[in-house]
Amino acid sequence: MKSSILNVVTITLVVASVAVNPLNAQEPILISSTSKNFRIEEDGVISSSERFPDRATAPWSITRETLVGGMQDGVELIHVDNGKLKFTVIPTRGMSVREIQCGDLRLGWNSPVKQIVHPSNIDLNDHGGLGWLTGFNETMVRCGVSFAGHPGEDNGKMLTLHGRIGNTPAAEVSVVVEDKAPYRIRIRGKVEERMFKFGVFDLWTEVSTIPGSASIQFDDRLVNNSKYEQEYQMIYHTNFGTPILEKAAAFVAPVKTVAPFDEYAAQDLGSYQAYQGPTNNFGEQVYCLTLNADDAGMTTAMLHNSAADKGVAMQWSVESLPFFTLWKNTDTESDGYVTGLEPGTGFPYNRSIERTQNRVPKLAANGEVHFHLTVAALESAAAVAETTQTIQKIQGSITQKILTTPPRPKELKQ
Repeated sequence: MKSSILNVVTITLVVASVAVNPLNAQEPILISSTSKNFRIEEDGVISSSERFPDRATAPWSITRETLVGGMQDGVELIHVDNGKLKFTVIPTRGMSVREIQCGDLRLGWNSPVKQIVHPSNIDLNDHGGLGWLTGFNETMVRCGVSFAGHPGEDNGKMLTLHGRIGNTPAAEVSVVVEDKAPYRIRIRGKVEERMFKFGVFDLWTEVSTIPGSASIQFDDRLVNNSKYEQEYQMIYHTNFGTPILEKAAAFVAPVKTVAPFDEYAAQDLGSYQAYQGPTNNFGEQVYCLTLNADDAGMTTAMLHNSAADKGVAMQWSVESLPFFTLWKNTDTESDGYVTGLEPGTGFPYNRSIERTQNRVPKLAANGEVHFHLTVAALESAAAVAETTQTIQKIQGSITQKILTTPPRPKELKQ
C-alpha cells in the first residue's frame, strides 16, 4: 500500500546493474567504466528531450560537468533537469546527491564546505578519524559499508568517521532514458568498496525521475562478493537546512522509542522534536529512535517549518533500515545550521559498541540486501497536513517510550 506522500515529491532508492537493461528501456548511455577503461571526455548535454522529441512529455535534460580548480578539481557531476525538478548526482563522491530544487523549495543546507571536494584531497584519518567532514555538504550521503558511525578502534583497527563509501568514485556510471511512457530517466552507478582481507562489497545505485514530475527515486543493492559472511553498516545521512529548518520547526514521526545519544542530548530530551534558530555554541544533539511501521513494513518521518506549510518527508522499509538517528546541529548559519534525518542499520556509535548491542548485521557469502528510501518535498500546508495524517495513522494509539539512558554500555561512551 503506497503512502500518500508519494503523491508529492518522492526520492526512492532503486538499484540495477549498469549492464542490466530494464523493461521498456533503451540501451544505457555509458558515461564511464573502469572495466572498459572508458570515459566520456566532453562536458555538456548527454541526452535531452530535444534529441528524443517522442519522449518530450516535458522538457528535460541530462548534463555532464567536470569541475576545475581548488579541492574540487576533477570532480564529475551529472545534472538532471526534468522540467520541474533539478538535482545533481556526484559519481566522484560515491553517487551522493547534492542539493535538490523543486520549484521554490530547496532540499539542502549551507555547509561551510563550499567546494565539492575530490576524495583525493580528503584524509579520512585527519583529526583522529574525522577527515570525512572535509567534504561534507551533500543533501544525501551514504555512510558505510564495512563500517559507519564514530571513529575509533575496533579489534585493534582504526575506523574513521562514517566509512569510505561516500568518498569512493563510482566504477561504472551510465544513463538510461526509457523509450516507453512515462519515459523515466535513470542515473546508475556501481561503487566498489574492496580491500584485500577486509571486504568485497559492490553497491549498485540508481537515481531516477519522470519528466515533468516532482519526484526522484533511489534504490540501493549491496552485494557481498566474498565467499565469507561479512558485517556491514549503512546510514543514509540525509541533511536539511533553511528554508525548512528554522526556529520552531518540528520533527514528526511515529515514534516507538527515543533515547539520547549521550548526556548532552539528554539535557533536552523532553523537547527533542523541536528546533531552535541558529544558536552560538550549540554543539550537536543526537537522538536514537525506533519507529512504528504500517502493515507493509514502511515508516514515515517528516521535518516541517514553523508555519507547517513547507517540509520534507522520508519513507523507508524498517526491515533493512530498522533504526533512525535524529541529528540536530542548530549552530550558526556560517558554521552549518543543519539537521540530519538518518535511517540506518544501526546508530552512529563506533562499530565496536554497535556490535555489543546486536546492531551490526551480517551479509551472507554472495548475499545481497536492498535499501529502499523515499524523500518527499512538501510544498504546501495541505501536503504537510496529509503527511501528518499518514504518520498519525501509523502511530495509532501507540505511545512513544522515552528512554533516558543512551543505548550503549554504560562503561563505553562515544
